[in-house]
Amino acid sequence: MAGEAVTLQLGQYAGCAGAHWWGLQVSAPRSPAELRVSTLLRTEREPPTPRLVALELKGGVGELMAGGAGTEAAVAWNGKVAAYLGNGSAPPDAGSRGVSTAGASRAPLGFPSPGLECPTWEGGGEASPDGRTRAFSSGRRFPGWKGKFQFRGSRRFPRAAACGSGPITSTCACIPRASTSSVSTCTMGMAWRDCGCLEAFGQGESLLQDPGCVEELEDRLHFYVEECDYLQGFQVLCDLHNGFSGVGAKVTELLCDEYSGKGILTWGLTPVSSNAGDSRKNIYRLMNTALGIARLSSHSSLFCPMSLRGSLGIKPQPPVAFPYVDCDASLDYHSSAVLAAALDTLTAPYRLCSSQGSMMHLAETLTFSGRKVVAAWASLPFPARPGCSLPDALCAHPQAVPWKLLSPCRERKVSGCFAQSVVLRGVGKESHISSCAGKPPASPLHACESTEEALQRYLHTLFPGAFSTSHVLEQPCHTQPPYPQFFSPLLTRQGFLLDKAPRYPSAAVDSIPVLAALQAAPVVRTLLRGLYKDVQKLNARRWASFFSAGVEQDDFQEALEELQTLAQAYETGFEADESEDEADSD
Repeated sequence: MAGEAVTLQLGQYAGCAGAHWWGLQVSAPRSPAELRVSTLLRTEREPPTPRLVALELKGGVGELMAGGAGTEAAVAWNGKVAAYLGNGSAPPDAGSRGVSTAGASRAPLGFPSPGLECPTWEGGGEASPDGRTRAFSSGRRFPGWKGKFQFRGSRRFPRAAACGSGPITSTCACIPRASTSSVSTCTMGMAWRDCGCLEAFGQGESLLQDPGCVEELEDRLHFYVEECDYLQGFQVLCDLHNGFSGVGAKVTELLCDEYSGKGILTWGLTPVSSNAGDSRKNIYRLMNTALGIARLSSHSSLFCPMSLRGSLGIKPQPPVAFPYVDCDASLDYHSSAVLAAALDTLTAPYRLCSSQGSMMHLAETLTFSGRKVVAAWASLPFPARPGCSLPDALCAHPQAVPWKLLSPCRERKVSGCFAQSVVLRGVGKESHISSCAGKPPASPLHACESTEEALQRYLHTLFPGAFSTSHVLEQPCHTQPPYPQFFSPLLTRQGFLLDKAPRYPSAAVDSIPVLAALQAAPVVRTLLRGLYKDVQKLNARRWASFFSAGVEQDDFQEALEELQTLAQAYETGFEADESEDEADSD
């Protein structure tokens, strides 16, 4: 048995992606079980809840509220409610923890409101006017921060459980099938220069330099770690574009120090939302991203940047588009849903019931020779027709795999790879051969005895010499609401491709087949080198406000050198010559 994992969500966009991810866990059927539920969820309680520690700004997953959900209708939650307090936890004492009822009007759809009463704490403190939450003032201040940290939340959540309270809170939250895509979280309220945002890497670092703050985080982590039979490691979903990249750097450093030998898989997430009209935010995003990749990768077993942005650099590029998904990439509700489906597929290798593979094993198969950064690819949905065999579907794409790059880079084409982990889900195994009996196979793929063998041979054909591991699952990615219904009318309810759209509107797409991969590939060099060049062009003296948040310019230059060193690990002979030519021209 591979064991359990603890998940950390750092930042608002990470919370959006995490909300969708937990929703996918709820939607998935419990049988037949190909994926081990207990890897991510606490199955000793009903309903199961994630081992999740979430750090967010006050307001939480704001982008997943009504305004960000497009045409999705609000749905009331009428299901079960679970409440949980950690051993030894007590109601917050007045004057020791910050709780605010501010922002109650911005509660996400599906959050307990008129139809679901939330009991107040019994004990000291003052109840809020509506009787659902309690407000406590906090005298604690953190270095460099103007304002107070506040905790906002209720004791009960829809199919969720919350552990403790305070500036850093651990949250076990699972999205009910009938609610919208919002995760019920206990959130941190922060104020930086009274603007309510965490803009710079140094601000995030300073937050995790406070001893009390670190102690809170350690307590929440220890709670989950101690209840695990065998801890595989940690999944870290972290905003890469803002100050939470600094939070993530400190959190992964803490995990690396305290849990040596455990896997730390970090996913750096960036929304598509444009800062084209705000050069200051765009520059901050660039510098946060550079520092984040350098620091997060150094403390992680594996680091993967993910976004639907066309590029992490200064120049805007068209966002990633999937042929059978009508996705508005500027909506965090949409873009985070795509990333969540990819994450749910990419992480399957260490959640399989039939495999003893672990998080650390996955990382080691991809990150040898110093290649700590990997690129993510996904085909969502994988283009297969109803009743079509896998060899038929793969033979329709003989020159290139029909997937899109989810690690922002100007280069969108596949250029080979050193190692890859590929997962295909939602394709049946029972009819993998379409050739008629007595006739020779239509292709080498049709001669394979299983879907696993067919996929492996396909990968070896397109990526000769690469170290490839692959898995084929019958279980698709389930996409019932609150997952956005942004799919093409050419798709069936099971996500398979039709020749033409039906005459009458079809029902919602309940599930889709997905093909996804993690690759240690030369395309990562393009990403890292492009980011390095863009940052080098900046005049650091013009952005003194960024460094005043706590980052020394020497440390910043050191991070840039680390980016360059990382990029060199992905060079081939031709690219090495190219680098020498660039150095000579400089």
